[in-house]
Amino acid sequence: MELHEESKSEFAELREKAGLSIEEAASLTKSSVRAAYRHQSGECAPSSLAIDALRKIVKSRSTEKGANFTFIDLFAGIGGLRIGFEAMGGKCLFTSEWDKYSNETYRRNFPHEEGHIMVGDIRQYTQDAESLAKIPAHDVLLAGFPCQPFSIAGVSKKNSLGRPHGFLCDTQGTLFFDVAQIIKHHQPKAFLLENVKNLERHDKGRTFATIMNVLQNELGYHVVKKVISSRPWVPQGRDRIFIVGFREKNDFSFDSIVYPEDPAPTLRSILDKKVDDKYTLTPKLWQYLQDYKAKHNAAGNGFGFSLFGPNDVARTLSARYYKDGSEILIDQGKGKRPRRLTPQECAKLMGFSRGNRTWEIPVSDMQSYKQFGNAVVVPVVEAIAEAMAPFIIFQKSEVPGAAYG
Repeated sequence: MELHEESKSEFAELREKAGLSIEEAASLTKSSVRAAYRHQSGECAPSSLAIDALRKIVKSRSTEKGANFTFIDLFAGIGGLRIGFEAMGGKCLFTSEWDKYSNETYRRNFPHEEGHIMVGDIRQYTQDAESLAKIPAHDVLLAGFPCQPFSIAGVSKKNSLGRPHGFLCDTQGTLFFDVAQIIKHHQPKAFLLENVKNLERHDKGRTFATIMNVLQNELGYHVVKKVISSRPWVPQGRDRIFIVGFREKNDFSFDSIVYPEDPAPTLRSILDKKVDDKYTLTPKLWQYLQDYKAKHNAAGNGFGFSLFGPNDVARTLSARYYKDGSEILIDQGKGKRPRRLTPQECAKLMGFSRGNRTWEIPVSDMQSYKQFGNAVVVPVVEAIAEAMAPFIIFQKSEVPGAAYG
């Protein structure tokens, strides 16, 4: 029977809603960890006092914290996915981000809250059931996981060696494997995975095929995917693939995403009027970029810098922007060399600073350019979170259009 079709024990449902690991639930209900695992699986029923204790925790957390649902934030970067789901009333329980500079920016913009755990390398939490249980139970898993090639061994070879086979096994040694292990252990209601548009073509399509097989066939989730452009929200052409999965079958569709009604913005909406001269290219760098472009134009290819004015739309901001800024140079008029975007302009270009929301940048320009180049466009995630929210927050009988298997 597929995982999404298995009915959960009352203990498991309450433990997840309370955001407790199995060990924490055991301590709260004054049970042994072994007994808690049996309560979790439904092998034996906990006492009524234990159930009452869990119900009280669920009630207190829903009223005191005001959270509609809980989530974890993996490969978090600087927190673009988190912003989108907090806007829907979600509470982040666990964050994993290994880069120390991204960690610094994340901590500055998301002050520590009681009950939130922040760690570096996620792999120390996916080694076995005991380490996986240290991750709090959650409703939604978010992950902008790195893309790595998978080595897919033949089933016959594994059979001959007496080894288990399957796509989950084939992803061992990759960071997607860690995501899959967490989903398998905690079985969240939903997940959102984000990656570059080219993920579908990576390693001749084998990587994406493996990912979808793990999520659908091995983990039993109902999965949909879509490449979405940031163009309707910000003045940047940036396409990313988003993969949404639900444990229970429902009518979620990316077609329900609400797009802005206003005309698509141009760079004028994010450019500052006064910018420090240090962002203007040096004469040496500007000459180098012009010569480089001329050389490649003569060779018949389009390599070189890109120059934009306030009425234009930028190319995709990349993590290499700190090197020379050549992919997005701002025209400053005749007689003046172009300039890079400032880090704060990048924050606006990526939707981190938007409306009344401001974004603090505690790191160097080089690190901030890397961070924004690797980030998600926040209003895109907010729109996806809004479309997913009805299928996460409400009970099964209340979900509009739900068709549970």
